[in-house]
Amino acid sequence: MNWAQATDAFASYLTVERAYSARTAEAYLRDVEEFRRSHAEREGVNPRLGRLTTADIRAHVAWLFDRNDSSSIARKLSSLRAFFRFLAQRGAIEANPARNVRSPKRRKALPRALDVDAAFRLVEAPAGSSADRDSRAGRLRLRDRALMEVLYGAGLRVSEGCALDLDDIDRDRYGGAAVVNVRRGKGRKGRLVPLGRKAEEALESYLAVRGRFCDPRSGAQDLQALFLNYRGGRLTPRSAQRAVARHAVLANAVDATPHTLRHSYATHLLDGGADLRAIQELLGHASLASTQVYTKVSLDRLMQVYDANHPRARHSDGD
Repeated sequence: MNWAQATDAFASYLTVERAYSARTAEAYLRDVEEFRRSHAEREGVNPRLGRLTTADIRAHVAWLFDRNDSSSIARKLSSLRAFFRFLAQRGAIEANPARNVRSPKRRKALPRALDVDAAFRLVEAPAGSSADRDSRAGRLRLRDRALMEVLYGAGLRVSEGCALDLDDIDRDRYGGAAVVNVRRGKGRKGRLVPLGRKAEEALESYLAVRGRFCDPRSGAQDLQALFLNYRGGRLTPRSAQRAVARHAVLANAVDATPHTLRHSYATHLLDGGADLRAIQELLGHASLASTQVYTKVSLDRLMQVYDANHPRARHSDGD
């Protein structure tokens, strides 16, 4: 098997056997092609599958260091591991040369959370009223308000919020208290999350005008999706991100994203005394380690408050 045959077989494996999206498969193949190019620059020839060694992979990683951050290098090395593992399983090579090459350590940035007042300003930025249903801009404000109230009120990922269907808001299970049934969580994990009163109210206002979100030519509408774009189709995560960014400017919360609302939800629960394991369940984290990062966020916030306000934390000019 030559290099071109190997990459063609890998592409088929990703899209058919693993059922990866076209975009994901393209990312894997792009990383593999980058390895071929860097090897050809160093050696003057394309990689020969049967002769590749761990040293060749390490040389490629060194080549990447001048062009990428540690996170990108780790991702590209993961793509190479998958490619060579596939070839080893198919008998095209004896062993995976990338298997024992360690990824560079990635600096894990702390999640950014808004303070409570800023979070309120953001979700309330698209203020609307019953009169707004008479204009397109007004209906979009009602939708955006409902979307952000749900993201912040239930701590959802933007993909989870956009994937919600109308019947995923359950008001009957717990005596009238609304619950969000997240059916399409990360890793296909489902969970139930309580929904606050403000989010319920915003949803009711949006649902009153939802029927007017439809294709202007055909009148077609997605009958299941909770959040719709103006043409009646399901709202996409990218469109939701744009909506949040637009209102973040008005709320003086520049750079806030849907994920900022999720981080704020978790941080505010922790600040209010919520148990870490309960937050883990609400967020849908598979591991408690993913949730523990919020303890560091809250501690940082406490230190800032202390430094700014405690008289013994401040130093006089003569110190």
